[in-house]
Amino acid sequence: MAATCEYIRPPPRKTLHFPWNSKLSSHPQQVHISLAGDKHMRVSWVSNDKSTLPMVEYGTSSGRYSNKSQGESTSYSYLFYSSGKIHHTVIGPLEDNTVYYYRCGGGGPEYKLKTPPAQFPVMFAVAGDLGQTGWTKSTLDHIDLCKYDVHLLPGDLSYADYIQHRWDTFGELVEPLASARPWMVTQGNHEKESIMFFKDGFQSYNSRWKMPYEESGSSSNLYYSFEVAGAHIIMLGSYTDYDEHSDQYNWLKADVAKVDRKKTPWLIVLFHVPWYNSNEAHQDEGDRMLAAMEPLLHAASVDIVLAGHVHAYERTERVNEGKLDPCGAVHITIGDGGNREGLASKYKNPQPAWSVFREASFGHGELKLANSTHAYWSWHRNDDDESVRSDQASILVYQTANFKQMGNPIVLYAKEVNQANPCCLSQLSVFREQANCKLQTAISNPG
Repeated sequence: MAATCEYIRPPPRKTLHFPWNSKLSSHPQQVHISLAGDKHMRVSWVSNDKSTLPMVEYGTSSGRYSNKSQGESTSYSYLFYSSGKIHHTVIGPLEDNTVYYYRCGGGGPEYKLKTPPAQFPVMFAVAGDLGQTGWTKSTLDHIDLCKYDVHLLPGDLSYADYIQHRWDTFGELVEPLASARPWMVTQGNHEKESIMFFKDGFQSYNSRWKMPYEESGSSSNLYYSFEVAGAHIIMLGSYTDYDEHSDQYNWLKADVAKVDRKKTPWLIVLFHVPWYNSNEAHQDEGDRMLAAMEPLLHAASVDIVLAGHVHAYERTERVNEGKLDPCGAVHITIGDGGNREGLASKYKNPQPAWSVFREASFGHGELKLANSTHAYWSWHRNDDDESVRSDQASILVYQTANFKQMGNPIVLYAKEVNQANPCCLSQLSVFREQANCKLQTAISNPG
């Protein structure tokens, strides 16, 4: 049953103001970690001391660092701003589901991280369009309370919007969480920061938030993939070329062709601009990307698509080509992390058949992949300073013996675990055959 919540939202909160940074210039700042290939993690940080080396010491006991890795450093200038020295160092191989202690640059405070598990269950925290407001702080506090393994962020991180020191304050704001669990991000429109004839886009984002694009065969930090536990996760770029002749399209086509659904039965995609959106904000902005890429995602049997951009929450039924489709993806818009622009509170009526739940409130999502067939999604509204679970759903993966051998599971959606549509089950072989044909056609014919 479709629902639009009539919850009365609390008033907006002001942008946070940060005191002067009292850390020593040689000490690491804005520390965050990200996955960097199988059993490896990238540690990123900023130092104001130009002589600091991109070195990370780490081990499984506090104060005892049995391993050391050397990385790379960069910096950038933007108008009258010059960044500190930005370091990226890959550590590993690391044991799964293990706590490591580490320090950056050969000194300073000790940090602690936990690697994700290699097997189910695995938990993801999801929040997009974060910014740096009082609501952002509330969202981060609620995320900190959930036992998640990886944070997924579908674009719009700092809302620096050309004011570069806001990248620094954002890094400090998220450091307590982002230094302890991997944050996997993709770009939004607020990361672009291009100036015609003077500055290319995404310079600040690419310099500070390096993701595993090289490890996944991509030529751009704006799109990449990674695997964790039993999930293959694809991060796409809404603001780089995506048509059938683009590098991103050809990379995506090759990436989904390599997915082994026996190893990673879950296939999840993130990008910034939603394709299915019944909010009045940002209508039709994702249509061209949808036309180009939805056939590939449908052929690959993508389970879940997570997007941001619209400052509200919405969850769909399984949908494809604008219609309900038991082999389509569940689309979730979660651009409600706390940004300074406020909420998008107006929805189109009547509510589309594919829209299940929608509400304009700040909050975060939690996605638990329980096993190879069952996942549980919940959305938690920031109700004043309490985290209130306001929407939840189960997502099921069905497999038959024949299709297990093919390595591509059949995917269905049901609001409750035991309510899969029986008429869909009788059509599984037809849908799977069509999907395989489409995928092979897409791979064979680059367009």
